[in-house]
Amino acid sequence: MNTMHSSLFMNEQFPFYILKAIHGSVEEHGHDFIELVYVVRGKAVHRFDGAEYEIQAGDVFIINPGETHSYRVADDEQIEIINCLFMPSFISDTLQRELGISGSMDYFYVHPFLNSEVRFNHRLNLTGQDAATVLAILESMMRENNNRSPGFSIITRLQLVELLMLLSRFYTIMQKHRTTASPRRLDREITARRIYGYLERNFDKKITLQSLSELFNVSVRQLNRYMGQEFGKSVIDVMHEIRIARAKHLLLESDEKVISIATMVGYEDPSFFSRLFFRHVGCSPSQYRTCLEYELLKSNDNEKRLAE
Repeated sequence: MNTMHSSLFMNEQFPFYILKAIHGSVEEHGHDFIELVYVVRGKAVHRFDGAEYEIQAGDVFIINPGETHSYRVADDEQIEIINCLFMPSFISDTLQRELGISGSMDYFYVHPFLNSEVRFNHRLNLTGQDAATVLAILESMMRENNNRSPGFSIITRLQLVELLMLLSRFYTIMQKHRTTASPRRLDREITARRIYGYLERNFDKKITLQSLSELFNVSVRQLNRYMGQEFGKSVIDVMHEIRIARAKHLLLESDEKVISIATMVGYEDPSFFSRLFFRHVGCSPSQYRTCLEYELLKSNDNEKRLAE
């Protein structure tokens, strides 16, 4: 499986890239950036998280860092898509607070963190003026990215915010037509998923309950109550769970030392990270990596024997 790295497309000063592509089938791959996909024309089978579903013109969906997906296109067909690639830091917490938008980006915060079946059923399919508006914003972002005229970085950030806000509006309208939950319960669920989504995307940053409270405009007490009601865990427990899951991935996919991985997933104290990892996984990070390498070698040996 291929893994695409952000350094191929963007830099730390401007962690954003956008392109339009016409292609056939695409092998399974992952990446360390966020990918927002808009299908301009054509159709294909999209494989994501073990599930397959058909995509067509007007479909919009988000693939998160660490997730894998692929496209299968019929031999005599092609699909045209716009890929909008960016890092979470491109829309900073400060910008969200200043614009007062952190509580209104359901599509960005909520949709990508639903399970695969719900994600398939709840994906956006835009038609008519809605599709034309989204396509116009994306094409304007491509022009800004290609021309790089003075002020292009600010304009691009604001256009991405506008795009995500519009998608959130469309998504919220769609959800209201689908849901039978009470408004209070729906608000609680959406807020909890917003918080979960934020933690997923910012697992490597120093996050406090107070900063989350300010960003999502709810009290610290509400933060934990909402998360407990929706996920059965406190905010801190959810954050540890997300970080440990990411650490397991890094132990498998990279040769980084354990002390480096601890820092990469947001822990300044390697000893605390190791104790926490043991509590969640049942073994130390080093033991986990060794066991994985052994199982991988054993699996490869079995495959060779079968091939012979």
